[in-house]
Order: sequence, then structure tokens, then C-alpha cells
Amino acid sequence: MAFQKSGFGFLLVILVLLHIISVIGGKSYYEILQVSKGASDEQIKRAYRKLALKYHPDKNAGNEEANKRFAEINNAYEVLSDREKRNIYDRYGEEGLKQSAANGGRGAGMNIQDIFSSFFGGGPTEEEERIVKGDDVVVELDATLEDLYMGGSLKVWREKNILKPAPGKRRCNCRNEVYHKQIAPGMFQQMTEQVCEQCPNVKFEREGYFLTVDIEKGMQDGQEVVFYEDGEPITDGEPGDLKFKIRTAPHDRFKREGNDLHITVTISLLQALVGFEKTIKHLDDHLVEVGTKGITKPKQVKKITGEGMPQHFSLKKGDMYVTYEVLFPSSLTEEQKTKIKEVL
Repeated sequence: MAFQKSGFGFLLVILVLLHIISVIGGKSYYEILQVSKGASDEQIKRAYRKLALKYHPDKNAGNEEANKRFAEINNAYEVLSDREKRNIYDRYGEEGLKQSAANGGRGAGMNIQDIFSSFFGGGPTEEEERIVKGDDVVVELDATLEDLYMGGSLKVWREKNILKPAPGKRRCNCRNEVYHKQIAPGMFQQMTEQVCEQCPNVKFEREGYFLTVDIEKGMQDGQEVVFYEDGEPITDGEPGDLKFKIRTAPHDRFKREGNDLHITVTISLLQALVGFEKTIKHLDDHLVEVGTKGITKPKQVKKITGEGMPQHFSLKKGDMYVTYEVLFPSSLTEEQKTKIKEVL
């Protein structure tokens, strides 16, 4: 009879665990956003922005499949961008989120540790160790206005220290273990002892390789493209991050201010007086028509709506501001002076 009870209890544990696994193994929000389960908050945010722009209803009018994908992307991001919801989802899946919502957001109401505790009288606990991380490397990267307007990529040579095996052993994975020592009847003193393992020795070697840095449309100065764990390595820890900080390179015709573009167009005195028609070659080579049938004053500015820089992860664009410079003749003949006086 005792054997039957024990066998039933073990079977119950297996069934409960299989239920949890089936819940967790449902539809993956990580797959929807095309990121790994260990993705950082910044990686999740960047993935969401790319996909949300691709499947935005304004860009896919009448496409039911795209609208469905857009809804899934938003739902996945809503969960994975919230630390508490993500923790519940990682443990219990979508069912856990539903239970949490039903409980007023107080959590799913159970965890694997509770199950082990109820059947086996508690489980092992482990002190959470602080993870040591290497230094981040920040590099300013000049991007052309063309790449920032259309999107592009840059090849960058990267050199860094790489951990390589070396002869010998070393102390590693050191941790503090706490134990209690009896110092008198009924009296105990808490003691802390550092315990280290013996690991193979390592050394640093310098290596170089090319990286491809993607420049997204509309990126602003100061925005970063992050290569996670590609910074400086550290022994017995995680490498830092490599961060490319975007900086707009000077352009021979355009000047950027936020999402707007500024350009100076030179016209003759005759064109300023009688009107003119000109075209401006844009960053992607399409032509923008400018001109007037009336008088154009020196330093006069014309605003062309929607011909500026694209806004980052948006379908909108800034504006273009054209400043007219009037080129005056260096001198006039007497005959020319007479004719001008007659006209004016």
C-alpha cells in the first residue's frame, strides 16, 4: 500500500511537471520577435521596432496576414518588454500570464520550487553570484547622409583581446560559502570561507576581424548600434559590449538638423528678378523641383514638406529648407545700367 501511495505521488509530480512544460512550450514570443530567449531589453526593443515598421497597417493596407502579424508582434513586445510579465512567461508560458491577470497581476500562483517543496520537503537553494563583466568599448562612427537617408552598412575592422588556453592551472570560480561553527552550547557563529576551483590557465591574445555595422534609416547622432558581449573580455566573467555611436558625417550639399535637411541654392540676379525653375538632386538621386515665377529675395527660404530625413522607425519624413543665394554681377556696363534704369 505504501508503495502504491509512493508511486502515485511520483506519478502526480511527473504529471504536474509535464503540464508546466506543455504550458511553457506553447507559442513563443521570442520566435515572433526573432530574438533568443536570453536577449537583452535593447535587443528586444530593436527587433520590435524593425518588425513593427515592416508590418505596420499603414504600410500594408488590406493585408490581413500582415495585420495579424502586427498584432502578434505588439502582443509579444508588451510581454517581453515588461520584466515581471516576461519572468512569468518564461516560467509558465501564456497560461501563466492569464492566471496572473486573473489574480490581479499577483503572479501565476505557483512555481516549480513550490512543487518540489510540497512533495519532497524543500529543495536546494543557491546563492546568486554577481557576474563580473568586462569594459564596454564605445566607438564614434561617421555615417554618410546617404546611408542615414536610405539605410546602409559599414565594414569596420575590430581588434580586441581574445582569451586563449595557457599552460598550468589557476584559481577560478571563487565564491563565498557560509557555514555555522558552534562556539558554546547552544551558541553558533556564522563563518564565511572563500572556496575556489582549479581551472586551466588562460592568456590574452590580440586578434582582428571585420564587423558589419547596419545603419538604419533616420538614425540620429548619438544613437548606438550595440554588439553584445563583443567588448573587452575578462577572466571568469562576461565580456563587455561594443557600442558604435552614430555621428553624421559632413555633406558637400546638405546639412542635417534633426529630421530636416537644409540646402543652399545659388541663382543669378536675373533669375531672382524674373523667376526660375531648378531641380535639386536628393540623397537617393530623385529630383526635387524648386523655383518661382516672382521675385526671390537674397536669403529667402522655401520649405518643401516631406523632403527631409526619414524619422527613425517611422513612415514619416522631415522637411527640406532651401535658402536662395542671389549671385550679383561684379560690374555693369553703361549700356546695361541705362537699360535697367529704363525698366525700373
